[in-house]
Amino acid sequence: MRVRLAAGIILLTALGAACAPLKSLRPQDRPNGAAFASICGNPNLVGERAEPVVGAQSGCGIAEPVRVMEVAGLRLTQAALIDCATANALDRWVEVGVKPAVGERGGGPDNLRVAAHYACRTRNNRPGARLSEHAKGRAIDIAGIGLKDGSEITVLTGWGSGADGRALRQMWRAACGPFGTVLGPESDRFHRTHFHLDTAQYRSGSFCR
Repeated sequence: MRVRLAAGIILLTALGAACAPLKSLRPQDRPNGAAFASICGNPNLVGERAEPVVGAQSGCGIAEPVRVMEVAGLRLTQAALIDCATANALDRWVEVGVKPAVGERGGGPDNLRVAAHYACRTRNNRPGARLSEHAKGRAIDIAGIGLKDGSEITVLTGWGSGADGRALRQMWRAACGPFGTVLGPESDRFHRTHFHLDTAQYRSGSFCR
């Protein structure tokens, strides 16, 4: 009798655990008290699913957007509205590019300064130009890497200087692969302040400048 009772208790405990709600691996509190959770089937990505985005003009919008708050342990300075392919590419870049380039400097990387994400606009906001990948949720612009000691490696001031420049160039090279397009300060005047990273696909491979 005791054996049956013990077995019943174990079974009920197991069922309760199976039915318990999943918890975020790294929860971040929202104003309503809920927590962000892993998204895109990737535990390194923390945020939430968003409603489909319908753009103000033809070609803009995201069918299955996510709002990303954290990538591979690094906080985003503003939530990025992008698709899962772009979020996963960002995760790969952080792991193979950002973290190795920064190392333990300043205590290690803490955050990514996001300059832009989804926006229904043309390339470089030029009238008559083709739609930007930002308009499709396939692009994100990163202006700097915040370190745990409060300092920051910025694209604008660090690209051509010493240790910052070497780290930024390492990150730039590492982005070419996870992303289809990688633009930095040497590409044109529109990208002096940030890295433009998008997941557009080209037959010839990644376009990096």
